[in-house]
Amino acid sequence: MHHLAGPIPLHQYCFVDGPHVGYADPWIPAVWFGLVSFPGRLWGATCMLECGAVYRSVPLHMLATRTDDVLPITERHAATWDCYGYGWSATIYPYLAGLECAIRTVEETYEVCDYLFSASPIGDGFSSFPEQAKEFTFVAVDKTGRYSAQPTDRVLFRDSSFTRERGWPKLKRQRATYSCEGTLTQ
Repeated sequence: MHHLAGPIPLHQYCFVDGPHVGYADPWIPAVWFGLVSFPGRLWGATCMLECGAVYRSVPLHMLATRTDDVLPITERHAATWDCYGYGWSATIYPYLAGLECAIRTVEETYEVCDYLFSASPIGDGFSSFPEQAKEFTFVAVDKTGRYSAQPTDRVLFRDSSFTRERGWPKLKRQRATYSCEGTLTQ
């Protein structure tokens, strides 16, 4: 478990919006290696800039996967929900690694994205309630050249040996908790 800041499972070579970090150049090469979670804020990236400086809490909409054909995005494209608290845990699920996916942001659907890792908020006022518990899937969006962190109900994965195209499902939210020693709560 990480509080406030910690490492992501696999660093990413990326580009940071130059003016955001004090450069005149539009994009600065960087290595994204950490994640920051403040309640009520967008997930932040901790990056080492090409000059060797470490810059913390770069908002996701200030990062890019490339420097050509990068589309401008808003905070609402980069994430659907702000962070819930300071605690979180990140992992790369081996089954999802290498799979293509599609995401649905508040404003648009992107068909081709690459899975990077998943982050689960923990120890906050929301995550202990089944209907509020969310895990965030971090992806690189091919169309925009940007990154996005979406809750699992806004991500569809493609596994050519298993999944079939059926569109976006309307999944029922879990509302009950289960215990082998206690009773069902609803």
